[in-house]
Amino acid sequence: MNKSSRNVMTFSGGIHPAGDGKDLSCRHAVRGAPILERYFVLLAENAGKPPVPVVKKGDKVKKYQLIARADGFVSANLHAPTSGEVGGIVEVPGPMGVPAAAIEIIADGEDRGDPPFDPIENWETVDPEILRQRVIDAGLVGMGGASFPCHVKLSPPADKKIDELILNGAECEPYLTADHRLMFEHPRKVARGAAIFGRILGVRRPVIGVEINKGDAIEALERFEDHFGVTVVPLKVRYPQGSEKQLINAITRRTVRSGGLPMDAGCVVQNVGTAAALSDAVMKGIPLVERIVTVTGDVVVSPGNWKLKIGTPAIEAVKLAGGVTEEPGKLIFGGPMMGFAQKSFQVPIAKNTSGILLLPTKLSVNYESSGCIRCGRCVQGCPMHLMPCLLSTAIEADRFDLAYQNHVMDCMECGSCAYVCPDHRPLVQNIRRAKAELRKQLANNGK
Repeated sequence: MNKSSRNVMTFSGGIHPAGDGKDLSCRHAVRGAPILERYFVLLAENAGKPPVPVVKKGDKVKKYQLIARADGFVSANLHAPTSGEVGGIVEVPGPMGVPAAAIEIIADGEDRGDPPFDPIENWETVDPEILRQRVIDAGLVGMGGASFPCHVKLSPPADKKIDELILNGAECEPYLTADHRLMFEHPRKVARGAAIFGRILGVRRPVIGVEINKGDAIEALERFEDHFGVTVVPLKVRYPQGSEKQLINAITRRTVRSGGLPMDAGCVVQNVGTAAALSDAVMKGIPLVERIVTVTGDVVVSPGNWKLKIGTPAIEAVKLAGGVTEEPGKLIFGGPMMGFAQKSFQVPIAKNTSGILLLPTKLSVNYESSGCIRCGRCVQGCPMHLMPCLLSTAIEADRFDLAYQNHVMDCMECGSCAYVCPDHRPLVQNIRRAKAELRKQLANNGK
């Protein structure tokens, strides 16, 4: 495909939030961070079962050492982000608003530790199963937000033929630029990770989808297309372009059926950050113990991107950015659309923490359960082609059965409906409540 003639791809629906805030941090190179006195590595850092600790209070650990072993197939290993002593299994403020268990590492300041795995330099010819095992050993998870154990997607059932591998470099969330800087500064690592994923799945030409507001990243990645056998696809700036189903539709024109998975459409989607981590795990033999995090917001003194160790408390990341100019109205892990508001600056970052966002009070929206005015904007904006107005009205009447019949479980909770609602109705909040209630009912019926 001639690079100059490539079409800009997109999906049907979605929105483009005004003033996306990316200019606050996108021009600043990724910076390192000094060693802290303490790190708090959350146990529940992956979708599925949390890993089981294999260290106890008083144990000496080296950087990269296994500190918690995966418990079952849908689980992921945890490794020490630095060398020091285990302070114990402690309770810290968690990213979901409730206390969470974490392994405290009291750093010795030396950051000592050898890579625990041998490099796999012949990855292009080695048995794919060896590469898949490296993914497991290194504790790789989806780093775009979902934190799904990476190896699960790389182990499709025999009846699922995967012929498309897509790397998500859209980074459509406002304010976040961690993936942008990663792709621009380390394009070789990202492209190599894509090719290794392709080797594992048997996909010959992986695709990297990048929104066109990251032109420098697109150009950087294109230089490695032929070398690693990948294709860079430019995407229209449209939220939520980076959602799996929307990304698949934009690039392949395939549709994932209601209630289905990308595998049902012959596709696997991975984040560019996960690809870079895979490249390090294969070529350097190191597990996932740090990641790039955007620290930004209208009240942050010096927004930017930092490479932070897993377990870094949010307050320490904010200090690196110079602190704040005023008391923030909201602290969010992730972006303003799909991120989660936090109650404490002591919440530690995890493998899926893409950003720490601080918004002023004037940008904090208060939602009200007023009557729907039937304007239809939420229907136009819904990328899943649902009717959020109908769903929310049914949920407010506790008619979860009606919500289920109208496919509430297909909602990805992207927040597009709530963003465009002129009456500030809590549409996505109601939908989250319904999905939680329906899951509880399903669990109770299964007893």
